[in-house]
Amino acid sequence: MRPIVEVAAEKLDIPADYVLPYGHYKAKISLDYIASLGGRHDGNLILVTAITPTPAGEGKTTTTVGLGDASIISARRRSSACASRALAPALA
Repeated sequence: MRPIVEVAAEKLDIPADYVLPYGHYKAKISLDYIASLGGRHDGNLILVTAITPTPAGEGKTTTTVGLGDASIISARRRSSACASRALAPALA
């Protein structure tokens, strides 16, 4: 696994000064950086919700990760976030 500061810089063009690491693999993004994006076009948001998994056993996390991986084809920068009581918040 690569350090989150490196991933943020290379994949999302977020300067290291704005990445607040919590260990090697998770981080928060500074509100100053988010405020600096005010003039840019908004991105897209896809929410994945479900009560039960599909008959094949695929649940919300599997669907979210699949959508995130598929978006690489159509977008230069993308990120996926999963929040679950079982997983704790995670950014991929």
